[in-house]
Amino acid sequence: MTGIIIAVVVVLLIGLYILLYNNLVKARTYTQESWSQINVQLKRRNDLIPNLVSTVQGYASYEKSTFTKVVELRNQLVSATDKPQTTDAERAQTMALSDQLSGQLKSVFALSENYPDLKASAEFSKLMEELTNTENKIAYSRQLYNSSVASYNMKLQTFPSNLVASMTKFKAATYLEVPKEETKTPKVSFKKYEDL
Repeated sequence: MTGIIIAVVVVLLIGLYILLYNNLVKARTYTQESWSQINVQLKRRNDLIPNLVSTVQGYASYEKSTFTKVVELRNQLVSATDKPQTTDAERAQTMALSDQLSGQLKSVFALSENYPDLKASAEFSKLMEELTNTENKIAYSRQLYNSSVASYNMKLQTFPSNLVASMTKFKAATYLEVPKEETKTPKVSFKKYEDL
């Protein structure tokens, strides 16, 4: 009788181990999949940029430095996303390039204010709308990735899955963070309004 009880306990422990291990694998896979969604959106943006640059260059040909920077950052991002980003450092570098490119794209969008013909161009408007939607999808994908990381990391830290995680060497994932420059509050001066 004691042998049967021991066998049942061993089977239950093995079953629990398998269940916990599989849940950790699922959580890690969801995290990896959510990172791939970011790459999909980055590729989409990278594919739209040449069309945007060629459309805007026709109207604002002397803004060459802005276009050069956009193309340079796009090419760096294409190189970064052509290979799998498996480490936190590679992912951070990819997102830093993406953030720089987003900033440069804002400069290109701002050019339309100086060029009424460009602003009225249907092709430019369509590209701006697609890029804006893509930027929103990138932001959503980043949120999804961080949510997946949170779920995965919780499993690594909570009992009893933390025991299985430590035995099988699962490692915590790192959150994507907003660059420090973007979290600073902009300084506003009211001096020019004081005389009113």
